[in-house]
Amino acid sequence: MRKTAFIAAPGSIVFALLYYFGSLYIKAYYTTLGVFPEDLGFSIQGTVANSTDVIFLPLCLFLIGGLISFLALGWLAQRLDGPRRAARRRTAINWLLRVGVGVVLLGFVAFVWEVLPTQRAQQFLPALTVAVGATLAVFAVYLRLDGNAGARRRRPLPGDRMWLAGGTLLLALLTLSLFYDMTQYVAAVGRGDARSDTDGGYRGTQWVVVHSRLPLAHHAPGITPWDRGPGLGPYRYEYQGFRIIAKAPHRFYLVSHTSRWKDRVVVALPDDGTVWVEIRGVM
Repeated sequence: MRKTAFIAAPGSIVFALLYYFGSLYIKAYYTTLGVFPEDLGFSIQGTVANSTDVIFLPLCLFLIGGLISFLALGWLAQRLDGPRRAARRRTAINWLLRVGVGVVLLGFVAFVWEVLPTQRAQQFLPALTVAVGATLAVFAVYLRLDGNAGARRRRPLPGDRMWLAGGTLLLALLTLSLFYDMTQYVAAVGRGDARSDTDGGYRGTQWVVVHSRLPLAHHAPGITPWDRGPGLGPYRYEYQGFRIIAKAPHRFYLVSHTSRWKDRVVVALPDDGTVWVEIRGVM
């Protein structure tokens, strides 16, 4: 029973993170397009599926960075091991701790006062700066505690608990900064994908013909209206040139095939029987 809980708990955390990042991407993407993401009703599986492609690259970069940091820490601990290198070890601990805390404070300053020059840098670099500083400080904590363990003392020094608490706080700070940067990255990718799809003419979306009982009032460019006359059924008016970008349970979200980012207009039609949307497929 304990083994099952040990396996299920990390899996639940991973699944929850995938769902969170997927919902964040969906919100950024469709909000940028001009669609209310709350109306779309994505399933849990669909939300999770939207996160896998987005987080693959940054997750690989984080894993590579973690591996490099782990190897660097192991190399540094080996170089400073032994009683003959105790003085160098203390010097390295002091420098790593001071530089790490300084870099963390610099990251907080950049985050709060936005002193960095570009908007993109302001979005990602402050949290990365905090993560780098926290990593250096964690190196110092590890060298300090590992040195005491190497001395094989029966009882830990009184200050070791403070170092251990500080190391735990630094690890939490490192995790939060990386998580914050991941959320900013996912949201930026969602907005960028929406803008790219808009400038690309909504490739991959389906062409539709709208049949309406009443004339449609809209400002979408490039739409061809047809009045078929009163004798051709209840759906008298026909509109060609629309693409459908989203379908909510009670609403259609349509755009013109000629619209781009500068002149984007989203037409929301209620799915209440006043219109009939004929899907023509992808072109």
